[in-house]
Amino acid sequence: MEAVEKKARTKNPLGYQPIGRLLMKFAIPSVISMLVNAVYNIVDQIFIGQGVGYLGNAATTVAFPIVTIILAVGTMLGAGGSAYAAIKLGEKKDDEAENTLGNVFILLVVIGIVLTVIGLVFLDPILTIFGATPKNMGYARDYAGIILIGTVFNLLGIGLSNMARTDGSPNIAMMSMVTGALLNCVLDPVYIFVFHWGVKGAAIATITSQIIATIILVYYFMKKGNMRLRFDHMKPNGIIIKAAFSLGISSCITQLSSTILQIVLNNSLVYYGDQTSVTGDVALSAMGIVMKVSMIIISICIGIGIGAQPILGFNKGANQPKRIKKTYRIASNVATGVTALGWAMFMLIPHIILMLFGSADENFTNFAIKAMRIYDLGVFTAGFQITSTSYFQATGQPMKASILSSLRQLLLLIPLIIILPMSFGLDGILYAGPVADISSAIIVFFFIHHEMKKLDVQIANEAGDELGVFDDEVKTA
Repeated sequence: MEAVEKKARTKNPLGYQPIGRLLMKFAIPSVISMLVNAVYNIVDQIFIGQGVGYLGNAATTVAFPIVTIILAVGTMLGAGGSAYAAIKLGEKKDDEAENTLGNVFILLVVIGIVLTVIGLVFLDPILTIFGATPKNMGYARDYAGIILIGTVFNLLGIGLSNMARTDGSPNIAMMSMVTGALLNCVLDPVYIFVFHWGVKGAAIATITSQIIATIILVYYFMKKGNMRLRFDHMKPNGIIIKAAFSLGISSCITQLSSTILQIVLNNSLVYYGDQTSVTGDVALSAMGIVMKVSMIIISICIGIGIGAQPILGFNKGANQPKRIKKTYRIASNVATGVTALGWAMFMLIPHIILMLFGSADENFTNFAIKAMRIYDLGVFTAGFQITSTSYFQATGQPMKASILSSLRQLLLLIPLIIILPMSFGLDGILYAGPVADISSAIIVFFFIHHEMKKLDVQIANEAGDELGVFDDEVKTA
């Protein structure tokens, strides 16, 4: 029976179905899943803004680096393991792909426990480093402490979602995340407005939703998946672990860069905000909203990139350069269209977007509108950059993926946030965004342009080989 199943899997649709149809099949569920991940934080922000006020939102902004650290680890092992498994499936090595699933699972559990313990033991010093002020520390402690308790489930949900897509079941990944998001949307207002639990209620709703999403994914891999979650595949395998870390490190760098960025940004906003009439807490809360709204657009692009990865990875293993190039081009064009639409909304209707987060004084509203229009001025370049990084990751080029992942945030944006305010004050923090976006886009263009040229050569050589075979057949006839 097992032999029959493996034989059926050799005809993988990733290798022959039309690229547009495949990308829709994999990207749409991935986009929904990534949006759901963003919604967890956005929904909390909306209900906290309505039920607690701007100090509650400032507290979740302070705690957000904890969320991004968890996301960094989950994405690294999930995306890295997924990329490795996809390549092995393309090479028709199904056992190695299944072993990858088991290794990723056990790593997520162990690392999740370690992060929970460290986070809870050093919670107050961590929050202070992340930019907590005396006014919002209590709220930040309540929110972050509960989020940390759910770390293992959060990691498993992120990692197994990636593996489910490579397993050929993007809808399972989508269903688990959507179920969790809907539950979060229901529980948030109940816990905040009915039970009056404030930011604690928002955090409890979030981790409850993550637990349910994880249960769905674990059940799928134990009972229904093509790759099965088995105890004998959880024995650590050095080759698989190294490959997962190597291929996923660019995703991890992206998220860790976000964490470092958030820490630097939070502290800069408090410092320079307190030197103006805006105040540090108002600047912190407003930029927290701007960043999380922007993350909705970014999440769509990440979802497109993730959806393209199984197609890119499989066809890399199967040596089909024409399909690789077409997949990248379609994914990049769609992602760029999304960021262009998001850019237009941020420039034209920021006041309407901000109304979702509760009423506030004029000082808060004016700064939030200004921050959205300036900081997101270059967001239209993000789709192209994200899909390019996903391309290098999926095709087994971790060094290039890592460089591009760290480029915008770690190498450009963070130094700009430190340098520009020295001359321009609080406004310098806002202008750092578009300068970093456009500069990194130019650099990414040169990387991906060179890569497309290499694919063109492979495609031309492939066409020449086919022509040679045809000529030989004609001569023989």
